[in-house]
Amino acid sequence: MVRRLSIWKFLTLTCLFGLTGCTSIVTGLYGLKEIRAVDEKTIAHFSKKYNIPPTDSYELDTAYFTFLSSLDTTGHKTQIKNHFQPLQALYYNKDGQLESFQVNCYTGGFPNLLWDRDNIMATFPPEHQAPLDSIVSLETQLKYLKPLPQAERFSADAYDYIVIVYWSRFMGRQSKRLIRTVQNNSKLATGKKVKIIYANTDNVFARY
Repeated sequence: MVRRLSIWKFLTLTCLFGLTGCTSIVTGLYGLKEIRAVDEKTIAHFSKKYNIPPTDSYELDTAYFTFLSSLDTTGHKTQIKNHFQPLQALYYNKDGQLESFQVNCYTGGFPNLLWDRDNIMATFPPEHQAPLDSIVSLETQLKYLKPLPQAERFSADAYDYIVIVYWSRFMGRQSKRLIRTVQNNSKLATGKKVKIIYANTDNVFARY
């Protein structure tokens, strides 16, 4: 299983940086850091730095990648790869359906990822970048999120949209830019109740 997950990790990094012989240079220009395990204190430090409310701060369970790897790749290989990516924003509507999906693979941009490419963030929910799918439900997403100490319990039924943002220390300023983009976009949700959940993924990538 670990070997298979390592292959997915390779595909993830290939997706992010492209096929290049200068990966270390490219990652440096993107502001990325070495992948390593982090403790709650480190997550809290970067959460504050990236303007993440402690009440909405979670960590992605390492078992999530095992779950993704258990899915049938027949006809769903691209969708599975999308859900393996380090930077994501998933917008689930009140019915638990994925209505908008932002993934680092589809942004383009250098030396910063262009989350608002083609002005997709001009509306709420934003236009989707990645193809929509139904392989990971909202219920499944929430199942693999571990609340950090100050996170507050909530009921998904109380909101019109649940937005889950995947971020990490190792993605550096690209994480910060995604978080800021999602927060600014949420201000357009006039008359809608929106809950943004921030899921740190450092330990998932450090393990696999």
